[in-house]
Amino acid sequence: MTDTAKIRMSEFVKSHAEKCVENGSIDKELYDKYHVKRGLRDKQGNGVVTGLTSISEIEAYKMENGEKVPCEGKLLYRGYNIYDLVGGDVSEKRFGFEETAYLLLFNELPNENDLREFSEILGKMRRLPTNFVRDVVMKAASKDIMNNMTRSILTLASYDGRADDVSIPNVLRQCLMLISEFPMLAVYGYHAYNHYERDDSMYIHRPDPTLSTAENILRMLRPDMKYSELEAQVLDVALMLHMEHGGGNNSTFTTHVVTSAGSDTYSVMAAALSSLKGPKHGGANIKVVEMMKDLKENVKDIHDRDEIEAYLKKLLHKEAFDRSGLIYGMGHAVYSKSDPRAKIFKSFVEKIAVAKGRDEDFALYSAVEELAPKVIAEERRIYKGVSPNVDFYSGFVYSMLDIPVELYTPMFAVARIVGWSAHRIEELINADKIIRPAYKSVITEKEYVALHDR
Repeated sequence: MTDTAKIRMSEFVKSHAEKCVENGSIDKELYDKYHVKRGLRDKQGNGVVTGLTSISEIEAYKMENGEKVPCEGKLLYRGYNIYDLVGGDVSEKRFGFEETAYLLLFNELPNENDLREFSEILGKMRRLPTNFVRDVVMKAASKDIMNNMTRSILTLASYDGRADDVSIPNVLRQCLMLISEFPMLAVYGYHAYNHYERDDSMYIHRPDPTLSTAENILRMLRPDMKYSELEAQVLDVALMLHMEHGGGNNSTFTTHVVTSAGSDTYSVMAAALSSLKGPKHGGANIKVVEMMKDLKENVKDIHDRDEIEAYLKKLLHKEAFDRSGLIYGMGHAVYSKSDPRAKIFKSFVEKIAVAKGRDEDFALYSAVEELAPKVIAEERRIYKGVSPNVDFYSGFVYSMLDIPVELYTPMFAVARIVGWSAHRIEELINADKIIRPAYKSVITEKEYVALHDR
């Protein structure tokens, strides 16, 4: 395209984008008039019930005398409290990703033989087709690893002779394969970007089928393939906490919607991945890290709580950082008094912060955790309860594990593929209708005008 053509195209796009906004805007009052629940949520923040699930449950309120009362958050995987699942694995010094994946997929805790067999199968499936890394992952390397992964997932369908078979045995096979391969797609995608776009060294380490998912991620990511037991344990806990979160989050709902259309597993997971990559969903932890960096650059004394509080007020007044008016990592669409994932995470965050010599950073995060709810309550008159969510600490943890920021959201995907798989299978088993929500039309019929009369 010539420079003249580029300029002309740019001018056309700019003027017609303005036309899109001018002609496409809908009067906000109409949403109330027609009782439209924007974002599938009512004014109280309650989600529209669009299905049933036995995979997980989130509790943020209790009913007392007919009224909803905020309570400490609770998260159940197949009926088991996330505190117990994490606590059991840590106390027995085991990695929990594989055990929790088994639970979510099959609705029962595995015994020792079940877990050993399941882990072996995942280990054996942790390999990509011949030359796939060279021909697909390393092709057109991008800083956006999520897009790179999406392309790889869709390409994997070409290697599957039964890609369109939606029988449960075949879908389970595909899901197990993708659960095993997601860590490779993420890490190799990063190494390709790091080599071709940042002119750094290339490392493509093969996974070890005898190691856990968390251990393999660190093994494949690091040049020397070395990691400590604490590092692997903390990453394993992070994966467990991100693995599943009800059927109502955006990417999981996307999984149900695309599955209901009869689409193949690769397309479903690519759609879910595309949903997750949005900064309002899986990309939130990056915003927290960037916000905390900005705080340290703009607060003279990070030990001065008054200065920290003043900065947080500036955030809410759109006078600091990205001027969005948000304190990232604070509050949740469902939880009120606490996010159980954040509470679990914090104890491990402290351990690794001490081990990594990041005590001062941990103290700063703790100060923001304590002050932000108070500031939000005062400035926004929100008293239902505001607490840190899991994203508040996850980016900090990844930084201490030397996981590059480009992989923060992909790490979320590596965990959530398990939940998506469980929900895809649940949709196939229980539903027989395409999910088709209603949109109220607000247009008026117009009389057609011939071209020469316009």
